[in-house]
Formats: sequence, structure tokens, C-alpha cells
Amino acid sequence: MFDGRDLHEAERWIDEWRCAIDERADRARTLSVRLAQLAETARSPDGLVTVTVGAGGDMTALDIGEGIRRRPAGDTAREIMATLRAARSRLLTAVTAVTQETVGADSATGRAVIETYAAGVNRTD
Repeated sequence: MFDGRDLHEAERWIDEWRCAIDERADRARTLSVRLAQLAETARSPDGLVTVTVGAGGDMTALDIGEGIRRRPAGDTAREIMATLRAARSRLLTAVTAVTQETVGADSATGRAVIETYAAGVNRTD
């Protein structure tokens, strides 16, 4: 059976375990809040197309300069898509940084978050 010393040691171990779980949960909540606030913007090399993506990688804003009118529609569409990909790439960089700061990019949680965002960045719309 347990003597008083063993019981005290078990209680201390449980308290440490509980604290570690609470700390991980706090870091995960912080990560979630910070990820939800992310948005990134990219501009085409000629400055005529600006795309902003929200935390999920979806386009939230598209600004097109007047100079775009002189281009064929297909060129404009390709420029928009390239700029969208650039904004999503910036988002992935921001996600990686926030993940590293909160839960660690090498933790199981960190790897899962980054892999999920990477899949979203690489999707084709």
C-alpha cells in the first residue's frame, strides 16, 4: 500500500500534471484567438491587383487598379489568382510564426495546425 510519503508524491505528481494540462490549454486558446485574427495582403508586381485573405485563406478583399482595363480578361484573371496565392503564402508564414510563438511549430498541435493551413494555401480555387 501507500505510506504518507508515497501519497504526497502522488498528489504532487497529479498537481504538476494538472498544471501542465492547464498551460497547454491556455496556449491552445491563445493560438486559436491569434489565428482567427490573421489576415494577409499581397500586391501584384505591377501594383494593379491587391488581394487580402482572411484567417481561413478565403479572399476578403480585392482591389483592382484602373490600369487593368487595358489588359485582356484572361491576363487579369491570372494576375488575380497569382496574387491570391501570394497572399495565402504570406498567411502560411504568419500562421507558422504564431504557432511557433504559442505552442511550438514542432509540437503535435503545431504541426497539425501548420499542415492544415498549408493544405488550404495550396488549394486551387
